[in-house]
Amino acid sequence: MTRWTLSIPNETDRAVHSFLARKGGKKRDLSKFATEAMRREILRPTIWDLQACNADLSEQDAKQLAQEAVTWVRATRS
Repeated sequence: MTRWTLSIPNETDRAVHSFLARKGGKKRDLSKFATEAMRREILRPTIWDLQACNADLSEQDAKQLAQEAVTWVRATRS
């Protein structure tokens, strides 16, 4: 595991700690929260790119491709 040193505005720090406290968070939850937030931000542009590339697919075609992918994954996992 890698340690980071970050400078966060006081307002953001209070807001995040308050949010985590309302959720019953513990001390280590701040790292988990930051990791999950960064993963979402990295994933978001990938999703936008995929949506743009597949904008011309009909709903039925998209469902069929998804089902084929699920079938393939299940077959290769076994």
